[in-house]
Amino acid sequence: MSRRIAVRGVVVDERGRLLCVRLKAYGGRSERTFWCLPGGGIDSNETLFDAIKREMIEETAITPVIGELLYVHQFAFEGKEQFEFFFHITNTDDYKNIDLSAATHAEEEIAELAFADPKAIYILPEFLATENLTQHICDKVPAKLFSYL
Repeated sequence: MSRRIAVRGVVVDERGRLLCVRLKAYGGRSERTFWCLPGGGIDSNETLFDAIKREMIEETAITPVIGELLYVHQFAFEGKEQFEFFFHITNTDDYKNIDLSAATHAEEEIAELAFADPKAIYILPEFLATENLTQHICDKVPAKLFSYL
């Protein structure tokens, strides 16, 4: 089974809402009905930190301040083993007024972008709707692994 590695940015506002995206149909995929966190696959020979910085800039035009690794998500999808690394992005205020027209990949990839309550939307991965993200960030505990193989 082949493997795909991706990174996701966890931007949490003061009300506990997450910066979420809903993706358009692109790259042979249909438009998504679910929300997810900004991010994407890492490039060959790219570090996780370089990948999360690049992905956040591509999708929001904002340079992230990268904090702790919060979660690792392992699952199977489309015949591939998938790993997603979720990093806390600490400069939340910078993401409150995003100009998607300035982001290089937003027009092609993003249908919607908003701060949303993960309990009130259909978000993937599902653990984002049940985790107390604010508490997890404050506790400064090691990253949690969610594995669905």
